[in-house]
Amino acid sequence: MSAAVGTDIAALLLRLSVGGTMIAHGWNHAFGGGGIAGTAGWFESIHVRPGRLNALVATATELGAGLLLVLGLLTPLAAAAVVGTMLVALVTNHLRNGFFIFRPGEGYEYVLMIIVASCALGALGAGTWSVDHRLDPHVDGWAGLAITAGVGAVAGVLTLAAFWRPEPHSADQHSAEPQEG
Repeated sequence: MSAAVGTDIAALLLRLSVGGTMIAHGWNHAFGGGGIAGTAGWFESIHVRPGRLNALVATATELGAGLLLVLGLLTPLAAAAVVGTMLVALVTNHLRNGFFIFRPGEGYEYVLMIIVASCALGALGAGTWSVDHRLDPHVDGWAGLAITAGVGAVAGVLTLAAFWRPEPHSADQHSAEPQEG
Protein backbone atom coordinates (compact mmCIF):
# COMPACT_ATOMS: atom_id res chain seq x y z
CA MET A 1 0.00 0.00 0.00
CA SER A 2 1.33 3.43 -0.89
CA ALA A 3 1.66 6.34 1.51
CA ALA A 4 -0.99 8.17 -0.53
CA VAL A 5 -3.55 5.44 0.11
CA GLY A 6 -2.71 5.49 3.81
CA THR A 7 -3.19 9.27 3.84
CA ASP A 8 -6.56 8.90 2.07
CA ILE A 9 -7.66 6.29 4.62
CA ALA A 10 -6.57 8.53 7.53
CA ALA A 11 -8.37 11.55 6.04
CA LEU A 12 -11.55 9.54 5.50
CA LEU A 13 -11.48 8.11 9.04
CA LEU A 14 -10.93 11.57 10.55
CA ARG A 15 -13.65 13.15 8.39
CA LEU A 16 -16.19 10.45 9.24
CA SER A 17 -15.41 10.31 12.96
CA VAL A 18 -15.22 14.07 13.61
CA GLY A 19 -18.02 14.86 11.14
CA GLY A 20 -20.26 12.11 12.50
CA THR A 21 -19.61 13.22 16.08
CA MET A 22 -20.52 16.81 15.22
CA ILE A 23 -23.72 15.70 13.46
CA ALA A 24 -24.62 13.69 16.58
CA HIS A 25 -23.92 16.73 18.79
CA GLY A 26 -26.06 19.00 16.63
CA TRP A 27 -28.84 16.42 16.38
CA ASN A 28 -28.86 16.01 20.15
CA HIS A 29 -29.03 19.79 20.65
CA ALA A 30 -31.98 20.00 18.25
CA PHE A 31 -33.95 16.86 19.05
CA GLY A 32 -32.56 15.17 22.17
CA GLY A 33 -33.79 15.75 25.71
CA GLY A 34 -35.22 19.24 25.87
CA GLY A 35 -34.48 20.12 22.23
CA ILE A 36 -33.47 23.68 21.38
CA ALA A 37 -35.26 25.03 24.47
CA GLY A 38 -33.31 22.68 26.74
CA THR A 39 -30.06 23.50 24.97
CA ALA A 40 -30.83 27.21 25.32
CA GLY A 41 -31.42 26.75 29.05
CA TRP A 42 -28.14 24.88 29.39
CA PHE A 43 -26.28 27.67 27.55
CA GLU A 44 -27.84 30.21 29.91
CA SER A 45 -26.72 28.08 32.90
CA ILE A 46 -23.07 28.29 31.74
CA HIS A 47 -23.45 32.05 31.12
CA VAL A 48 -23.57 31.94 27.32
CA ARG A 49 -26.27 34.47 26.48
CA PRO A 50 -28.70 34.79 24.82
CA GLY A 51 -29.20 31.06 25.21
CA ARG A 52 -31.68 30.52 22.38
CA LEU A 53 -29.58 32.35 19.78
CA ASN A 54 -26.46 30.44 20.80
CA ALA A 55 -28.32 27.12 20.86
CA LEU A 56 -29.54 27.71 17.31
CA VAL A 57 -26.12 28.83 16.04
CA ALA A 58 -24.25 25.99 17.77
CA THR A 59 -26.75 23.42 16.47
CA ALA A 60 -26.58 24.72 12.90
CA THR A 61 -22.77 24.90 13.07
CA GLU A 62 -22.42 21.36 14.38
CA LEU A 63 -24.85 19.90 11.84
CA GLY A 64 -23.44 21.91 8.92
CA ALA A 65 -19.75 21.42 9.73
CA GLY A 66 -20.36 17.73 10.41
CA LEU A 67 -22.06 17.21 7.06
CA LEU A 68 -19.33 19.14 5.23
CA LEU A 69 -16.64 17.01 6.89
CA VAL A 70 -18.41 13.75 6.05
CA LEU A 71 -18.63 14.87 2.42
CA GLY A 72 -15.10 16.28 2.42
CA LEU A 73 -16.35 19.66 1.21
CA LEU A 74 -14.64 22.92 2.23
CA THR A 75 -12.70 20.78 4.69
CA PRO A 76 -10.41 23.40 6.29
CA LEU A 77 -13.37 25.74 6.91
CA ALA A 78 -15.61 22.94 8.18
CA ALA A 79 -12.81 21.81 10.51
CA ALA A 80 -12.38 25.46 11.61
CA ALA A 81 -16.07 25.57 12.55
CA VAL A 82 -15.51 22.51 14.73
CA VAL A 83 -12.42 24.09 16.33
CA GLY A 84 -14.37 27.27 17.13
CA THR A 85 -17.34 25.40 18.57
CA MET A 86 -15.18 23.09 20.69
CA LEU A 87 -13.01 25.99 21.87
CA VAL A 88 -16.13 27.65 23.25
CA ALA A 89 -17.16 24.38 24.92
CA LEU A 90 -13.67 23.95 26.36
CA VAL A 91 -13.55 27.43 27.90
CA THR A 92 -17.16 27.77 29.08
CA ASN A 93 -17.76 24.31 30.45
CA HIS A 94 -14.84 21.88 30.54
CA LEU A 95 -11.60 23.67 31.39
CA ARG A 96 -12.46 24.29 35.05
CA ASN A 97 -13.09 20.56 35.57
CA GLY A 98 -9.53 19.38 34.86
CA PHE A 99 -8.27 17.15 32.08
CA PHE A 100 -10.15 13.86 32.44
CA ILE A 101 -13.66 13.51 31.01
CA PHE A 102 -14.74 11.25 33.89
CA ARG A 103 -14.20 14.01 36.47
CA PRO A 104 -17.31 15.69 37.90
CA GLY A 105 -18.55 18.25 35.39
CA GLU A 106 -16.53 16.54 32.62
CA GLY A 107 -12.95 17.53 31.99
CA TYR A 108 -11.59 18.85 28.73
CA GLU A 109 -9.80 15.81 27.25
CA TYR A 110 -12.68 15.01 24.87
CA VAL A 111 -13.14 18.50 23.41
CA LEU A 112 -9.37 18.96 23.21
CA MET A 113 -9.06 15.75 21.16
CA ILE A 114 -11.80 16.96 18.80
CA ILE A 115 -9.91 20.25 18.37
CA VAL A 116 -6.61 18.46 17.69
CA ALA A 117 -8.23 15.95 15.30
CA SER A 118 -9.86 18.84 13.42
CA CYS A 119 -6.52 20.65 13.14
CA ALA A 120 -4.90 17.42 11.92
CA LEU A 121 -7.63 17.10 9.31
CA GLY A 122 -7.03 20.67 8.17
CA ALA A 123 -3.34 19.85 7.71
CA LEU A 124 -4.00 16.46 6.11
CA GLY A 125 -6.68 17.66 3.71
CA ALA A 126 -9.86 15.85 2.72
CA GLY A 127 -8.10 13.12 0.73
CA THR A 128 -8.93 11.58 -2.62
CA TRP A 129 -12.31 10.24 -1.52
CA SER A 130 -13.92 13.66 -1.07
CA VAL A 131 -15.87 16.36 -2.84
CA ASP A 132 -12.89 18.69 -2.32
CA HIS A 133 -10.76 16.35 -4.42
CA ARG A 134 -13.36 16.38 -7.22
CA LEU A 135 -13.55 20.20 -7.13
CA ASP A 136 -9.74 20.44 -6.86
CA PRO A 137 -9.20 23.13 -4.18
CA HIS A 138 -6.39 21.08 -2.51
CA VAL A 139 -5.86 23.15 0.61
CA ASP A 140 -3.75 21.15 3.03
CA GLY A 141 -0.39 21.22 4.77
CA TRP A 142 0.56 24.39 6.63
CA ALA A 143 -2.08 26.41 4.74
CA GLY A 144 -4.84 23.98 5.72
CA LEU A 145 -3.68 23.94 9.33
CA ALA A 146 -3.45 27.75 9.42
CA ILE A 147 -6.99 28.11 8.06
CA THR A 148 -8.42 25.49 10.41
CA ALA A 149 -6.64 26.64 13.57
CA GLY A 150 -6.66 30.37 12.77
CA VAL A 151 -10.26 30.76 11.63
CA GLY A 152 -11.43 28.38 14.36
CA ALA A 153 -9.56 30.21 17.11
CA VAL A 154 -10.76 33.63 15.93
CA ALA A 155 -14.37 32.42 15.68
CA GLY A 156 -14.19 30.85 19.15
CA VAL A 157 -12.61 33.90 20.78
CA LEU A 158 -15.11 36.26 19.12
CA THR A 159 -18.01 34.07 20.25
CA LEU A 160 -16.69 34.06 23.81
CA ALA A 161 -16.16 37.84 23.76
CA ALA A 162 -19.64 38.50 22.41
CA PHE A 163 -21.73 35.99 24.36
CA TRP A 164 -19.99 34.52 27.41
CA ARG A 165 -20.65 36.37 30.64
CA PRO A 166 -19.13 34.35 33.49
CA GLU A 167 -20.04 35.43 36.97
CA PRO A 168 -17.37 37.67 38.47
CA HIS A 169 -15.55 36.43 41.54
CA SER A 170 -16.78 38.13 44.68
CA ALA A 171 -14.46 39.63 47.27
CA ASP A 172 -15.39 36.78 49.63
CA GLN A 173 -14.21 34.18 47.12
CA HIS A 174 -10.88 35.95 46.70
CA SER A 175 -10.25 36.19 50.43
CA ALA A 176 -10.81 32.45 50.82
CA GLU A 177 -8.20 31.59 48.18
CA PRO A 178 -4.62 30.99 49.32
CA GLN A 179 -2.32 33.91 48.64
CA GLU A 180 0.86 33.42 46.64
CA GLY A 181 3.98 34.79 48.03
